[in-house]
Amino acid sequence: MENMAQKVVVGMSGGVDSSVAAYLLKKQGYDVIGVTMRIWQEDEAQSIEENAGCCGLRAVDDARGVAQMLDIPYYVMDFREEFRTCVMKPFVEAYLNAKTPNPCILCNRYVKWEALLRRSMEIGADYIATGHYARIKRLLNGRFVIQNSVTAKKDQTYALYGLTQHQLMHTLMPVGDYTKQEIREIAKMLGLNVAAKPDSQDICFVPDNDYAAVIEREAGGRIPLPGNFIAADGTVLGQHKGIIHYTIGQRKGLNLAMGYPVYVTEIRPGTNEVVIGTDQDVFTDSLICDHLNFMAVEDIDKPVEVMAKIRYSHAGAPCIIKKRGDGRVECRFQEPVRAVTPGQAVVFYQGDYVYGGGTIMK
Repeated sequence: MENMAQKVVVGMSGGVDSSVAAYLLKKQGYDVIGVTMRIWQEDEAQSIEENAGCCGLRAVDDARGVAQMLDIPYYVMDFREEFRTCVMKPFVEAYLNAKTPNPCILCNRYVKWEALLRRSMEIGADYIATGHYARIKRLLNGRFVIQNSVTAKKDQTYALYGLTQHQLMHTLMPVGDYTKQEIREIAKMLGLNVAAKPDSQDICFVPDNDYAAVIEREAGGRIPLPGNFIAADGTVLGQHKGIIHYTIGQRKGLNLAMGYPVYVTEIRPGTNEVVIGTDQDVFTDSLICDHLNFMAVEDIDKPVEVMAKIRYSHAGAPCIIKKRGDGRVECRFQEPVRAVTPGQAVVFYQGDYVYGGGTIMK
């Protein structure tokens, strides 16, 4: 992408990737402004903020220090309302409805891009930029797509499938042309104090991976009660502690002495039941998705062959996607895939770029 427009706002998380992104863009001649996004709703969440990888108090301190070293302007922008509305509320509602959401995808689409881009353009910026391991490519048909980074190990395209053409047109991703090791070496060469900072692993607002505690705090008393574990034929096998504690394919924490390994195969919020089966019962050769976003094309009107990833860690599997009469998309896999989970994203690839994606319904 040509450096024709000069001003770019870099979303700085305090980590090594976004720090080096700011450096690379300044080196390329852009007028760089560093911004850290404040997304926590309550100031009392200080203990979480101090430890949160991409959005906490430590992130602000680290990002401000990097901005000073790079001699670029730096600001903290308040996006707490957008985060609560677009990420926290849908996250809680999804779990209460027996879905397993990916809040990072919502945050990327509606906060890190939509809200940040809008505010950045208001202050005269031409682009926003991030430290994601991904690239942006323009196809021959003129459409923008997210392209895999040069290093599959750190690839982050799965969580970016929801970005719009307008957002992609105004986004720069300089880190996608480098490996993680190369990024750390650049940071070390610059003397940045974040050069060896470990990557954040967990969802930023879920300390210790305790999803249930967050949902119980945010759900306003609408906590699902204990109910029955059942077999596919309806036989009651035991008691579960509430559907928010379970996800499709789960084996650990069921506390069912069946004499053989058992897994969650379905969650039924209407009857407050968790269906249990064998590992074989967790496989399926099809899924249906909605909330679609296509990148490579505006829409599809005939079956298309793609590789589909049904979760971030999934390697991808060949399938054919077809638009249904109700506007949803049906995916049929060549071979059964394990633990298709409602609420998660299914992302379609062709070659090394994102074709599109949606949210798994069933």
